[in-house]
Amino acid sequence: MPYVQVPKDLAKIKTKVAFNLTKRQIICFSIAGATALPVYFLTRHSIGNTGAMLLLIAVAMPSFLLAMYEKNGLPFEKVLRSVIISRFIRPKIRPYKTENVYEYAEKQYDLNKEVRKIVTEDK
Repeated sequence: MPYVQVPKDLAKIKTKVAFNLTKRQIICFSIAGATALPVYFLTRHSIGNTGAMLLLIAVAMPSFLLAMYEKNGLPFEKVLRSVIISRFIRPKIRPYKTENVYEYAEKQYDLNKEVRKIVTEDK
């Protein structure tokens, strides 16, 4: 009898389009091929096969990162965005400040008491 393992978290299941790849992976691999292969063929005569291959890897790597990297269910660009925001945009030291609503209520009570005192003195 065949046995099929079913994942416990169904949210992690991704729809595969072709060749057991998701639509995102197919698009990113196509972009990597469309940008990196011309770079290799145009530069291999001038800088040699090794240099052209290293350049091909450098040009294709961002697309591969976008296609394959995922952390905690988030794709690479969202992880990169959160890292940039936390490291460079938000302040490093965030002081903890609270608002004491009871203090506001106490001030309002004192003001009301003072107003009543003024009104009763005028009569």
